[in-house]
Amino acid sequence: MNIRYSNRAIHILLFILSILFVSCKKDKPIDEEPLVDKKRAYISKIYEYKPAPGQFINDNSYGTLSKAAELVGGVDRGLISLGGFGGYVIFGFDHAIENKAGYDLGIYGNPLIGVGMEWSEPGIVCVMQDLNKNGLPDDGEWYELAGSEHEASQTIKNYVITYFKPATATEDIRWTDNLGNVGYVLKNQYHNQNYYPSWFAGDQVQFKGTLLKNTLGINGGLVFNQPFSFGYADNGSANYLKIQSELGRGYNVFDIDWAINSSGNKVVLTHIDFIKVYTAQNSNGNPYHPDYTHSQARSMGEVSTEMGGAIDLHFK
Repeated sequence: MNIRYSNRAIHILLFILSILFVSCKKDKPIDEEPLVDKKRAYISKIYEYKPAPGQFINDNSYGTLSKAAELVGGVDRGLISLGGFGGYVIFGFDHAIENKAGYDLGIYGNPLIGVGMEWSEPGIVCVMQDLNKNGLPDDGEWYELAGSEHEASQTIKNYVITYFKPATATEDIRWTDNLGNVGYVLKNQYHNQNYYPSWFAGDQVQFKGTLLKNTLGINGGLVFNQPFSFGYADNGSANYLKIQSELGRGYNVFDIDWAINSSGNKVVLTHIDFIKVYTAQNSNGNPYHPDYTHSQARSMGEVSTEMGGAIDLHFK
């Protein structure tokens, strides 16, 4: 997440100023843009909110089931954190999204986009059709919308991570993965609640997906997490910047034609009914990893995709 410490405050202030500057050039705010049917353009239902552990989970501002429900019916009505790698949200509209020419879906996040101080938290987007017509996302395989890093050498397919419930709220969240690694979602002084989702049963939770390389770095004491070229949510890509400049509020765009199956083969879809977004990097936000004792080791918190809504772009 990106509300972390003093340097984060600098990030946020610059981000807000940039929005205000762009907004001054607009004829009217995004909420006044004409839509064929505004309500139908946005999310109508949250089917599941299952975040991985993170600093905003169980926080009433960004990490509860009730906050996820606020995404229904509009844009920026709320903001949810998906926690560490694998944490996800599944949602849909009151209609199928058709696969037409150009981009089909827009997803709102909150990447910081100042040059040299970027903080993106890329999330992978998957889609599903309602083949059995029961109105539920239970129709088998999720098809990934392949972004710019899908074929990159550092991308890991079928990555599996297991998080373990801590004995107390003060402990770091330990995890293991299918590559033999062990790590932690680090606690920090800014968020004291338990980072492990309170509504989960059992003492561990597992997630599986495509793992993207980490883009974390530090420049003159300022920690950044760089965006990817295209194809990810909460990602300050060039296209996101263009849309923000034009509309005053950016979002990431997706084309149903990018859909691939688990074998990496292209899937031809005429439409989609369900969308899943999950955190695609496994980073505890520590530029000095594995040194947890450094003064900035716990300043940022984990990289955790955030979402503020979605839009069927064919309703614009």
